[in-house]
Amino acid sequence: MNEMINQFIDNEVKGADVVLFMKGTPQFPQCGFSGQVIQILDYLGVAYKGINVLENDSLRDGIKGYSNWPTIPQLYVKGEFVGGCDIVREMFQNGELKETMETKGIALEHA
Repeated sequence: MNEMINQFIDNEVKGADVVLFMKGTPQFPQCGFSGQVIQILDYLGVAYKGINVLENDSLRDGIKGYSNWPTIPQLYVKGEFVGGCDIVREMFQNGELKETMETKGIALEHA
């Protein structure tokens, strides 16, 4: 894997409490799965940083290697990989996502 991309991803993941690697931007998601994760985060009132992997092929490939997870979007909380759309949706539905955010000290505006 490209060391520069890996370092960039590492810095992003560790530089913000909640980071979403996604297709498109939080304002204009370019895939339904990314859009679903944004809706969940917005519903909980979580402040997060969205990173558009479509702007850079190396980043799109690099994030898959970084997490050892084949799909995008990918959600990170406090430097730890949480999961993709299905996992985030399931965690949201059973209350686990809110609990994870609270346990890690992430402020929730609407919860």
